[in-house]
Amino acid sequence: MSIIQIFIVAFSLFAIVRTLRQFRRGKLTIAFLFLWILFWIAVGVVVMMPQTTNTLAHFVGVGRGVDVIMYVSILVLFYALFRMVVRIEEVEREITKLVRRLAIDSIEEKK
Repeated sequence: MSIIQIFIVAFSLFAIVRTLRQFRRGKLTIAFLFLWILFWIAVGVVVMMPQTTNTLAHFVGVGRGVDVIMYVSILVLFYALFRMVVRIEEVEREITKLVRRLAIDSIEEKK
């Protein structure tokens, strides 16, 4: 096992522990807990057995396993970015509504 494999597996274990801590503190739902634990386990498996990505690559018609990982990672990151932008827009609209309501209420109280 190479140094990078040891480092990534150790980081995956660290990330799982941190995920469990966040769940215990109430910052993650059970669904996200399972999602992130599965993700970090998958990272560990792929690092320990890189040939698994080659099998997936041949199945989907890509030359190398690393390419599949990169394509999927980019797609997932862009989707996550899209979701975050949509959520930020929703929060901004809610804040605007609240500020307007507070301004109207404060004017009505002065009358």
